[in-house]
Amino acid sequence: MRNHLFILGALIAIVGGTMACSKSTEVSSAAAAPAPAKKKLGIRPAGDEELKIDMSAVKSEELKKIYAHIDEHIDEHVENLQRWIQQPSISNSGEGIPESAEMVKGFFEQLGCQESKVYDVGLTEFGSQANPVVYAKCDEGAPHTLLVYWMYDTMPVTQPDVWVAPPFEGRLVEQAPFKKVMIGRGATNTKGPQMAMWNSLMSIKAVSGKLPVNLIVIAEGDEERMSIGARQFMKTHADLFQGVEALWQDGGQSYSGRGGISGGGSEGCVYVEITTSGTKWGRGPTVSDIHGGNKRSVDSPAWRHIKAVSSLVSMDGNKAMIDGFYDNLKPLPPAILESTEMAGKFIDLPTAAKNLGVARFIADDPVTYLRMQSYGTSFNIDGIWGGNMYAGGAGAILPNKITSKHNIRYQPNMEGFDLVEKIRKQLVKNGYPDIEVKMIGDVPWRLASIKGDLPPAQMRMLEAFDVPYSKPKELETMTGGYWPAYLFGKDILNIPISGAGVGMGGRAHAANEFMVIEGAGKVYGYAAQEKALATVLYNYAGKN
Repeated sequence: MRNHLFILGALIAIVGGTMACSKSTEVSSAAAAPAPAKKKLGIRPAGDEELKIDMSAVKSEELKKIYAHIDEHIDEHVENLQRWIQQPSISNSGEGIPESAEMVKGFFEQLGCQESKVYDVGLTEFGSQANPVVYAKCDEGAPHTLLVYWMYDTMPVTQPDVWVAPPFEGRLVEQAPFKKVMIGRGATNTKGPQMAMWNSLMSIKAVSGKLPVNLIVIAEGDEERMSIGARQFMKTHADLFQGVEALWQDGGQSYSGRGGISGGGSEGCVYVEITTSGTKWGRGPTVSDIHGGNKRSVDSPAWRHIKAVSSLVSMDGNKAMIDGFYDNLKPLPPAILESTEMAGKFIDLPTAAKNLGVARFIADDPVTYLRMQSYGTSFNIDGIWGGNMYAGGAGAILPNKITSKHNIRYQPNMEGFDLVEKIRKQLVKNGYPDIEVKMIGDVPWRLASIKGDLPPAQMRMLEAFDVPYSKPKELETMTGGYWPAYLFGKDILNIPISGAGVGMGGRAHAANEFMVIEGAGKVYGYAAQEKALATVLYNYAGKN
């Protein structure tokens, strides 16, 4: 982990400073050589974008000045993102988590929020210690108050040799059709969008002296660990969120340039560890791993584990073979069937597969693919370990214990706790009563509902930025991917959620995660991403 001097340096640098020498050193010699001029990144705010903002839709002179401020300071804004990526924040290992929480606290202190605090959440209901939650409150005396949700944690780096640049460097590289993208862990999930939001807010304060709305912020360090910390925090601190009208989210574009309004939907996801051991089985090694040559006469818990886990899914791994698994799954409503039929016309599956880094999708039909990706279920194996874990070479080992990790995606009206019990029962039925199933966490689903005054403000932004999108209907839908939306729009708070934006990033959780810095064609770059967020706030506040 990095020490607190790094945090201090990063926070000073964020506001345009650098790690300074001591005061006595600064004045000790008039003959000291001048510091070399700071090298500029040379970011082009408009890059190679074909799209342009319709300035006739920007009525606010203040907002126009904010646009100009963003363009003038885009190099510094991109450097801010580099520094944020350079601070590791890996929740699964704990690397950089305390430092990152303090950095987030510092961000909102710099923004001028009256309160910015790191909370120690403690032990969660799943038996794990939560990572810190950061809470901030920015009272501008405005008539409207919005909630902002951040996750400051990222996934670990599992294949460093595949990266084209070090994952914690924040290097700018060319990636056709974009002249500049930033490579780094968290670039798109989600430090890139977060820093665009922070840069935008800081630009508003620099130009106008205050934000057009009040903000309340929650930032968690456990999103990649099933949001166990945010879940605990919201249950015990719901009173801190009184008066919020809606949760304001960002958004982005596809490679084709299309955008949209997200209603804050989330599929459900429950995470489990499944463990097979010789100790519990009563066969094979019972105390520790032993020499692999003993397999000639000793049973293998590892093979038992492989057989047991494979018994829970179909031969291709694409369907759960668990009694009652799909019992509560609601059929897709006609509106979703219709919307995916329409959206399928804009999907080029070979290109989409290439952009994702996969050979092909399960389905060859775009409509089927969309329904699977956004509304499907899955039983994934995320990793497996035990025994000889060294790449290359050899070493005969008969493991005494094997553990595999699984994330199970589910939809309305399925429930995570219920699915875990069904998995346990199925293992017993299949002849594996000794195998342990440990629940790591659960994020319930939340149906997206486009409501309130925030979506119209976001639609007006997309129209001004000439971004094509399908106008959302007031119906409950789902979106692919999970996040703890249920904490803010279902179970603890129940406020509207909506997100929209421009720009693009990709390869979340994968090698060479990136954020577009200089846009190209119909995809905007980082400067426009910041302008879009400012525009939404001014639209929502009635100031544009």
